[in-house]
Amino acid sequence: MTTTNYNIRLEQELKDSAFSVFESYGLTPSQAIKLFLTQVAQTNTVPLSFDYQARANVKTLDEALETKAVMNTVVSQ
Repeated sequence: MTTTNYNIRLEQELKDSAFSVFESYGLTPSQAIKLFLTQVAQTNTVPLSFDYQARANVKTLDEALETKAVMNTVVSQ
């Protein structure tokens, strides 16, 4: 199988921090990135955990209050 090069630009601090983690696992950056890409290709998913919890913004809260007011009006009629 032929290989290809892929270059990315990233901040020095991010590079240093990530490469340090790779090293702690006994991996070179190339090995770690190849493992990541292989996992993506094999599972058709991105193997990351996003623990982001969506929070309602002001518009959503205003609309919820408006809906509640309308519902209270309908119920009381």
